[in-house]
Formats: sequence, structure tokens, C-alpha cells
Amino acid sequence: MKNRKLALAGLLGAGLLVAACGTSGSSSTAAAPGGQGFTPPKLDALAQLGQPEGQVNVLAWPGYAENGSNDPAVDWVTGFEKETGCKVNVKAFGTSDEAVSLMKTGQYDVISASGDASLRLIASGDVEPVNTALVPNYADVFDFLKNRPWNSVDNVSYGVPHGWGANLLTWRTDKVTPAPTSWSVMFDANSPYKGKISAYDSPIYIADAALYLQTHKPELGIKNPYALDDKQFQAAVDLLKQQRPMVGEYWSDYLKESQALKSGDAVVGTAWQVTVNLTKSEGAPVESVLPSEGATGWSDTWMVGAKSPHKTCSYKWLNHIVSPKANAQVAEYFGESPSNPKACAETKDKKHCETYHAGDAAYASKIQYWTTPITQCLDGRTDVKCKDYGEWTRAWTEIKG
Repeated sequence: MKNRKLALAGLLGAGLLVAACGTSGSSSTAAAPGGQGFTPPKLDALAQLGQPEGQVNVLAWPGYAENGSNDPAVDWVTGFEKETGCKVNVKAFGTSDEAVSLMKTGQYDVISASGDASLRLIASGDVEPVNTALVPNYADVFDFLKNRPWNSVDNVSYGVPHGWGANLLTWRTDKVTPAPTSWSVMFDANSPYKGKISAYDSPIYIADAALYLQTHKPELGIKNPYALDDKQFQAAVDLLKQQRPMVGEYWSDYLKESQALKSGDAVVGTAWQVTVNLTKSEGAPVESVLPSEGATGWSDTWMVGAKSPHKTCSYKWLNHIVSPKANAQVAEYFGESPSNPKACAETKDKKHCETYHAGDAAYASKIQYWTTPITQCLDGRTDVKCKDYGEWTRAWTEIKG
């Protein structure tokens, strides 16, 4: 019972259960043994498909639902609309916090959620379980992406795995020498690139500092960068406060980071592969690496809104987005590994899946995927409390000043 109360407190502190109390048929109990530290509201998955409702409102990371308006050659939406009769209305977001806030409005049918958003959405009742039997292409998704802590609770699936990748270290090859292999170039107080560092603007970035400390200060005993007790958390916060005056720009819009790299306002930073690809394509000399300490990253999941009035169109979208052709298009455009192995035969670059380690479960295991921090320590410790996402958010505000 003590652990159940602690877990519930952690979820409340993270803003996870804000909407749950008002959800029809919801449960207020928490901390299912062996689960993620909570019991989600009781919601049923769709039993069967009906007639398409004519539209689907999509909440997505930039680059996940392209209709040709940004680049006529990049379009996996128009064909879907013609095939299903479901008009796709897309709203892009820049951070998981923004995504959670937008999803709570009830205006969106589906969302591409990273692990630092998915559990919050599940616990608040904003998304519902997914009947994967109604998503034929789900059967082809890599098994190591299914039933993971960020997309399932007690073996109940809450979505369809979409793609995954690492938050990489990028740099201007004409400004940064030698080529860095460690995050030290961003975190060391004596970094020669002070004022030219670009860092991700989100509380979840605290995990990047914790991951760095896991290697460079092993005495802290950090085993999971999303499970930080008081001492570990303070060490990560202190490191980010030390880094703060060295950061020239915090970014949540990858286009802005790309512009900073092109102009030289930033010469080194944490980046998505899509940022590197875009910046390179526009003539700037940049490279990227998965540093020696490892990296945080994402494994994104398409989820269905509990209040969606367009459930059939939503399921058709889930099936489409992990179909071989569409999954290949998204993965190649965004710069990530596809979730469907059959997508590898559809990419224009026939080495794409090799480059992004598609199907390489061992490589994938080296990435610390975004996960919502809760009071019940995610590394299995029961003798201490860990800092929940609410504490991370307050600390990030303090770090940013």
C-alpha cells in the first residue's frame, strides 16, 4: 500500500492524473504491481471498425505527417486521403509537454507520442487502449518495439510503434576539431565552444545530464537517467546550471537549430538526425555521432484519443503509417529507424536501415528512451523516492532562469 500511494503521488506530481478523475469509468487506484507504477483509467479499445468518418485530426512531431506542402516530393498523406476518404488535418508540436497540453483539449484523434508523453496520456485517460487486431500491419512491427514500458501497461497495448532513434551529438566540422566523441564538448566547464552550444529545451533534457554523469561520476550510482533520487537529481541540475551560460540557444524547433548551425551561431549541440540531414542538404558542413556515453532517444508510438469522434479513420491512419511504404517514407525523411522491417525494401537509400540500425535490438538497447519520471523509481529501487516529472519541470524553469 505504501508503494501504491507513493506511485500515485508521483503521477500527480507529474501532472499525469489531471484528467483521469473526470473520465467516465475511470479508476483512481494506482501502482499496479509489476506495471509502470499506476493503474490507468478503465477504457475499452475499439471493438470493430465502422464507416470512415471523413477526417482525422493528427497531432504529430514535425516530419511525421507530410502532405507535400513543405516539399512536393515528400507526401504520404495525399494517397491515404484518396484511399480512405479520411481528410488529414495536421497540427505539429515541438515538445512532448506541448503535445500533452494539446491532446488534453480533446481536439485530436491520434498523436505520435514519445515515451516522456505516452504514460502521462495513458494515466490521464486522454488516450485509450488500441485493438492491434484492427491494425493489420502491426503484425509486421519488430517484436522488440512491442509491449514496452512506454507504449503498454500490464501487457495492454496503447499504441502502434512508429520509429525510433537517438538524440545525437552534432557539430560544425569546420569549427569543431578534433571531431568529438563525448558529450564533454557540451558539458565540460572548459569547453572551447562556450556560447556556441545548442541544447534541447525541455525538462526531459535533465536525463541527458544524468546520462553524462552516469559515466563521469559513477559514485552517484545512476543506473537509469529517468530514475533520480535527491542526490542524483541535484547533481544533474547543478551540471545543467553550470552549462547554462555556455549555451547560446535552447531549441525545441529543429528548423531553428538548423538555422543556428548554418549561420554559425551554434557549432555543437544535441540534435535529431533530421536536423543534421536538413542542415547538410543546405550546404553547412555538419556531422553527428552517438557519443561514447550513449544517448537519450525516442521510440514513438501512434496513440488514439479517448475522446476521438473519428475512430475508424484513426485506425486506418495507424495502419497506414506503419505500412511498408509510408513507414519507409517517414523514416527516411525524419532520419530514424522504421518500425516495420518490410519498410527497408521501400527506402530510396537502400542502406538506410543499415545506417539507422533497423532491427538491431542490441544497438537499440544502448539508447535510453524518453520515459516519464515518477516517484516510484524506474530502476527498481524501493528504499528511496525518485523525482517525478513535476519536479523536473520546476527544476528546468530554475535552470533556464
